[in-house]
Amino acid sequence: MVSPVTVVKSEGPKLVPFFKATCVYFVLWLPSSSPSWVSALIKCLPIFCLWLFLLAHGLGFLQTHPSATRIFVGLVFSALGDAFLIWQDQGYFVHGMLMFAVTHMLYASAFGMRPLALRTGVVMGVLSGLCYALLYPGLSGAFTYLVGVYVALISFMGWRAVAGLRLVGAAWRWTELAAGGGALLFMISDLTIGLNKFRFPVPYSRALIMSTYYAAQMLIALSAVESQEPAADNRLSKTD
Repeated sequence: MVSPVTVVKSEGPKLVPFFKATCVYFVLWLPSSSPSWVSALIKCLPIFCLWLFLLAHGLGFLQTHPSATRIFVGLVFSALGDAFLIWQDQGYFVHGMLMFAVTHMLYASAFGMRPLALRTGVVMGVLSGLCYALLYPGLSGAFTYLVGVYVALISFMGWRAVAGLRLVGAAWRWTELAAGGGALLFMISDLTIGLNKFRFPVPYSRALIMSTYYAAQMLIALSAVESQEPAADNRLSKTD
């Protein structure tokens, strides 16, 4: 097992651009009521930095770790989704949902199907059903089905991320903790978006959505790179 301190020391410097870009987003805090290519760039910049974070480990690393490659491609689709959501009031909300739906499928594939953890899946299924029930009264038209499918996809991704968590014993690994924490934060971020759009105004919704979203993406990206040795990284080899 690689200790969290070792991970922070080795990977922390590569994440400095991400933290700076995130600070830029929150400091500028460009009004969402005036969408522009500049605001889209500022919003996507932290995700671009996570691309660079993974690329900093070398193209060979991505080529020999298919799971890390899937996470990288998921980050590409995430940036596209972020850009579309800048213009969500102009009719691009569904486009953003589609991009993030692809992201969740890629992340779920990266996390793999072992261990299966059926009980965790049942719990996640119940929670996703409750979330959909909470959103359902505010849904109409195509959103009734689209949101249902999206909730199912992000919940499946969350199940696969949390399934590998081992908090005690020799099986404890930083990668699983980062993946599970990132997935749960992603679900909180998207649930806040759904509540704010379809049910009722959520206080400080934008700050809550973006802080949990950026943290989620960082943790998911970090979960791919604990070890650069393919033979030593059992997590990444599960879906090879």
